[in-house]
Amino acid sequence: MAETIKLAGADGFEFSAYHEPAFTPHKGGVIVLQEIFGIDRHVRADVERWAKMGYEALAPALFDRLQRDFHAEHDDAGIKAGLEKARATPLEQALGDIAACRDFLGKHGGKVHVVGYCYGGSLAWLAACKVEGLAAASSYYGSMVQANAALKPLCPTIVHLGRTDAGIPADDVAAAVAEHNPDVPVYIYEGAGHGFNNESPERYNAEAADLARHRTLELFDKA
Repeated sequence: MAETIKLAGADGFEFSAYHEPAFTPHKGGVIVLQEIFGIDRHVRADVERWAKMGYEALAPALFDRLQRDFHAEHDDAGIKAGLEKARATPLEQALGDIAACRDFLGKHGGKVHVVGYCYGGSLAWLAACKVEGLAAASSYYGSMVQANAALKPLCPTIVHLGRTDAGIPADDVAAAVAEHNPDVPVYIYEGAGHGFNNESPERYNAEAADLARHRTLELFDKA
């Protein structure tokens, strides 16, 4: 049964994390990294999906130091509020919280993986490159991937991008990753925009979401 737990970050601060044990025989753990909108219904639904696929899933509330239980709607006000929280959250702090999630899941056996979307997609890439002990990483449409493409992942990593994403130039990101990390697959989904895994009607692309999840599950199962 899903529950909200508390974990201590590297700075001693106790942040919340949405947690769900594996539904099927335990394969390992998955850290689910939020969009800028916080731990909303879409993040909780994704945690449940991973649990149903056999992974104990944990989604840290990365904005808790700024506002407990933050979540925002997918409108102009919500985007503004979420971006403010993301920009005010130091990257090393977020990576420290991801490491705390790694340690929690690691105690329960199996390898620990990370998947992230939007803001979380950027953090998944950075975690793959900077947080030791992760078995694999899957980054969805992270705006910071291109600027950090020269970093070297410490674990098998894949990147997912929407062709029609107005804010992230898919071909440029793919070229930057290929230049520095030619072994990292970058998948571009035709007809899909930003947030295509999110089941909000204005963003969801079922075909792209299903294929990206299949590729991510295959990566995690093999890692």
